[in-house]
Amino acid sequence: MTDHELSEDYRRAGFNNRLGFGSRPALVVIDFCRAYLDPESPLYAGVEDARASCLRVLAAARRAGIPVMHTRVEFQPGGADGGVFFRKVGALECFVRGNPLGEYGEGLEPAEGEVVVTKQYASGFFGTSLAPTLTSLGVDTVIHTGVSTSGCVRATAVDACQHGFIPIVVRDACGDRDRQVHEANLFDLDAKYADVVSEREVLNRLAG
Repeated sequence: MTDHELSEDYRRAGFNNRLGFGSRPALVVIDFCRAYLDPESPLYAGVEDARASCLRVLAAARRAGIPVMHTRVEFQPGGADGGVFFRKVGALECFVRGNPLGEYGEGLEPAEGEVVVTKQYASGFFGTSLAPTLTSLGVDTVIHTGVSTSGCVRATAVDACQHGFIPIVVRDACGDRDRQVHEANLFDLDAKYADVVSEREVLNRLAG
C-alpha cells in the first residue's frame, strides 16, 4: 500500500478529523537541549533544521504574546527518580543533574517570565504542573515543538489531548534521530490525537 493509499484508508475509516486552533493557544518547547544538538552526545539526533524552525516559532509566539512553556528533563544522581524509564534508556544519563548536555540549546533558553517544567518521564504532563498551569491561563490549544518526535513530543501531545487541550504539532519544528520514525509518528499523531501542521501555518496563525 502506498502512502497515499494508506492515508485514504485512514480517512475512510474515520481518522484524521481536523481540530483546528482554539482561541487561546500556548507554545510548549519540549526538551530542546544540548543532548540532541551536540554531535558528541549519545542522544545527538541531527535535528538542526528542526531547531531552526523551533527558533522561528518561538520568536513568533513571543511577538504574539501567547504563553510560552519549556520542558526539561533532570534526574538526581543515580536516577532513582527516573524509575524504569531511566533503567530502560541508558542515554538518559545525559540528564543527570549537573550534566551540561541537559542545558538548553543556544537561542532556546527560556525568557524572563516563561514557565519551565522539569520532568523525569516522556510526557510534559506526567507528574508535573503543566496541565493546571495551562488551565489557569485559560489555554485551550497547545502548540508542540521539540524533540524527539517519537518520544517526548508524542507523549506530550497525546496527554494534551487526554487533558482536553487541542494539540497542534509543528511538523518542521520537531525532530527525531531517524526520519522514518519521525514521519511514522507524525502520521499516527495526525490520524488520532493532534493536528500536525507546517511551520508556515503556525506563523501565519500567530501573526494574525
